[in-house]
Amino acid sequence: MPLAAPIAADATPKEPFDFDEAFRRLRRAVAGVPKAAMFELRDRGYGSLFEQLVASLISARTRDETTIPVCLRLFAVARSPEALAALEEPELVRLMHGATFPEPKARDLIALSRRIVEELGGTVPDTAEGLMAFRGVGPKIASLALGVALAQPHIAVDIHVHRVTNRWGIVATGTPDRTQAALAAILPRRYWVEINERLVPFGKHVCTGERPRCSACLLLSMCQQVGVTAHR
Repeated sequence: MPLAAPIAADATPKEPFDFDEAFRRLRRAVAGVPKAAMFELRDRGYGSLFEQLVASLISARTRDETTIPVCLRLFAVARSPEALAALEEPELVRLMHGATFPEPKARDLIALSRRIVEELGGTVPDTAEGLMAFRGVGPKIASLALGVALAQPHIAVDIHVHRVTNRWGIVATGTPDRTQAALAAILPRRYWVEINERLVPFGKHVCTGERPRCSACLLLSMCQQVGVTAHR
């Protein structure tokens, strides 16, 4: 159901924000740009819950352009909890070269892999609570892994999802965690996974942090442009 349409800061009336139409436009807007890392890895055949958990943890504070080759290098050596648990920490750090904080991430990955093997019989927990019991795994990582790997309805909010949805004016929040809660109250569940898939590339290439490309944006007629002071 469309959200009510307030008047934009420049006094230009906007269309009601309609999620179905917004996602139709988003798919067109990002059709020609690189996919978000987790979805690219899934489409390349690395879509198991363990692979998505590992990749999501590696991706924290790491650009997608780095995350993808790092994960491909790692998965060429270890794609299962058993294989990753068997790696020595220095070898895993080497494989993760280029990612941010490789040493603590390597420790966390080896620790969670060993717990999965030794305590859980090799089975990765398929709930957010189960995944967040591992050190280094927070709500965003758990939501992303479960959403991409298992199509469970979880909303993964990164800086792009947070910025764009606040700029649209459909939420008014100060942190990604609050954005996640606000979106859960208004976003149809059929879009809970897809919102990250679309808004990561959209936020990188169209609705950028500084000087967004408003004049070329397919969603401009619905966007309140909250906080936008200069654009292209």
